[in-house]
Amino acid sequence: MEYTYKTRGTCSRQIKFDLVDGKVSNVSFVGGCSGNLQGISRLIEGMDVNEAISRIEGIRCGFKSTSCPDQLAKALKEAFAWNKGFKEFFAVKATPNPFLLQILKEYGCGCDCSSYTELLMSDAVGIDGHDIMFSSNDTPEEDFKLADKLGAIINLDDITHIDFLEKTIGHIPETISCRYNPGGIFKISNDIMDNPGDSKYGMTTDQIFEAFRILKEKGAENFGVHAFLASNTVTNEYYPMLAKVMFELAVKLQKETGAHISFINLSGGIGIPYSPDQKPNDIRVIGEGVRKVYEEVLVPAGMGDVAIYTELGRFMMGPYGCLVTKAIHEKHTHKEYIGVDACAVNLMRPAMYGAYHHITVMGKENEPCDHKYDVTGSLCENNDKFAIDRMLPKIDKGDLLVIHDTGAHGFAMGYNYNGKLKSAEILLHEDGSFEMIRRAETPRDYFATFDCFPVFEKLLQDEDELK
Repeated sequence: MEYTYKTRGTCSRQIKFDLVDGKVSNVSFVGGCSGNLQGISRLIEGMDVNEAISRIEGIRCGFKSTSCPDQLAKALKEAFAWNKGFKEFFAVKATPNPFLLQILKEYGCGCDCSSYTELLMSDAVGIDGHDIMFSSNDTPEEDFKLADKLGAIINLDDITHIDFLEKTIGHIPETISCRYNPGGIFKISNDIMDNPGDSKYGMTTDQIFEAFRILKEKGAENFGVHAFLASNTVTNEYYPMLAKVMFELAVKLQKETGAHISFINLSGGIGIPYSPDQKPNDIRVIGEGVRKVYEEVLVPAGMGDVAIYTELGRFMMGPYGCLVTKAIHEKHTHKEYIGVDACAVNLMRPAMYGAYHHITVMGKENEPCDHKYDVTGSLCENNDKFAIDRMLPKIDKGDLLVIHDTGAHGFAMGYNYNGKLKSAEILLHEDGSFEMIRRAETPRDYFATFDCFPVFEKLLQDEDELK
């Protein structure tokens, strides 16, 4: 992505550069001291953008308060984060683990929470206040109470929730958000992305205008708009198109209701390439597309201070987790089956949605995929399959299978059907070391809700005796 920056207070008038995968390249200056600036350009060629900024920011030229290198640092900052209020609220529902939330916190991320327990988890790692976005539907009283106690930004899903919230917590927060659903079908070019009209989330156009008027009368001062119109899109066009819809709505809302809109939450929806032949999204191209729409719609309306929020749970975590399972059985009937020691309890997406997850047989990565298998779990449900008619290398009992891209909506969607227990979670560090960040479930965990009854001790006794 090419960027152009007009300098201030230096002999050079303009800087051009490319940012590719966070690396700086092709730096050129218009004006200034040619030799020195060529040297700077060559020295930072291929350098990580943050490293480049740290090395050259703050350098002064003589008595000037800045310099060409300092202006370059400012240019890089501007290109890397053009929206000063931008914040990523990681969708806890995607991967609810406090160890991971703590890592994301170190990178400045907040939390997108949708339940009481997700709020508790966020608070436990020190994420609270306006670093929490609470977006829920059919919300219980206790959830709203805790969200308010933690100072979270509450995102209302329905106009009727205004009265419900006020009665529950006794007031309307100064900062509040509403979720929008335009209805109909959301299209990009000729491709149908999703059908918001069939979605249970959000308010109609008329409702959100009325909601803003009511909330403003009840004391709300800062407003946000949120929308979730499509899921797991693998295209660079989705976010800019969504942004256009949301930005135009925000302009009309502020003009017609007088409410001050301080942020627009584009939510999630940016997907990942589950299939190896899919081309991944380019987040920088997406960001540039959003920026262009921002400047086309919001800036002319005098709303150039509106912060942009995102909730990219799948995009941020999905590719970085995998489910490792062992082949324990093979079955030869009407089809060829490989039974593994994992099941839909560990990864529900294939059973629930028919979703594709790529599978690698460890140690056989370079062998031909000349055997057709259904890869199955042990649940008493015929949809408990990780793959159907999948071409794979010959699998032998004891082989380890790696099921890719399970870093989001893997463990999180698990359940305990058939009394099956969830597996441990292991965090791999950059240096190759690893640590357990969640232990495997035990029968004691499964029986825990019986701990107030006499049968609980008998269950544990039986477990001990049968080991």
